[in-house]
Amino acid sequence: MTSPDPATASAPSDAPMTTSMRAVVQDGYGSADILAVRTIERPSISASQVLLEVHSAGIDRGVWHLMTGMPWLGRPVFGLRRPKQPVPGLDVAGRVVAVGADVTRLKPGDEVFGVALGSFAEYAAAEEHKLSRKPSSVSWGHAGVTPISGLTALQALTEVGQVQPGQHVLVLGASGGVGTFAVQVAKAMGAEVTGVCSAAKAELVRSLGADHVLDYRSDDFADGSQAYDLIIDTGGMSTLRRLRRALAPRGTLVIVGGESDARFTGGVGRQGRAMLLSPFVSQRLTSFLSKEDHATIDRLADMLDSGALVPAIDRVVALDEVADA
Repeated sequence: MTSPDPATASAPSDAPMTTSMRAVVQDGYGSADILAVRTIERPSISASQVLLEVHSAGIDRGVWHLMTGMPWLGRPVFGLRRPKQPVPGLDVAGRVVAVGADVTRLKPGDEVFGVALGSFAEYAAAEEHKLSRKPSSVSWGHAGVTPISGLTALQALTEVGQVQPGQHVLVLGASGGVGTFAVQVAKAMGAEVTGVCSAAKAELVRSLGADHVLDYRSDDFADGSQAYDLIIDTGGMSTLRRLRRALAPRGTLVIVGGESDARFTGGVGRQGRAMLLSPFVSQRLTSFLSKEDHATIDRLADMLDSGALVPAIDRVVALDEVADA
């Protein structure tokens, strides 16, 4: 299953500084019906944080997982019965309006993007080290959908997959949040890229630079016609056996995520099995958790500024429409 394309949720750019704000709130886990827009207190910031006036915030598959509380494996971190952070949203782009005592890189008035817990609101608190300055050439919408999916794709390809020019790279879930960035990053690194997606999204994936596009319903990427040096699996359900069949004898598999009906693990078990098997085979079978840091986001800023990355935004919605999105 591929992840849905990202959207953006925008907040007014001229919102006054008050002690309250409008925000999307969830009091428990469930479907989108659990989300409501309310007036709540504006977040306070710690010494290492900045307060942002939110201009845009990306919506992708990860937000759905946090909304539903699935898989259960994540609940000890995010909250057992209800989310510890009642305002959803992670991706953010906005203007700094206040800074903590220990903040040194940013100042009020700076336009930034990155990661902030509770970004589906008019204001959000963010750790300074998870933010980078937004290039003036980059729109608020493009900046707001890039951080989580973009840094995941960039780290998967470069830090874990160690992609090299001329390699054959396969991206599973190429039309999803991480996948759309993975296709573009791999091309920017000089790889030959094959994207796997639905037929309806084939033109989108081609427009992102994929050299070849396979329909996951009718094409078999593991039919033996191509051995891939690097496979980025952004959320598929393929078995390890099938993935290894498509991988070159000394190729690398990076499992970024997985979707399954398993309510406890949600497909994470596949990642564990890959890492257990890897020492005993010639292929490198890996998984990883992305690191939210401004060094990676700085690299994304440069790629956005140069045009090497162009986020695939499905639509733009207002704060009141976040539940529908």
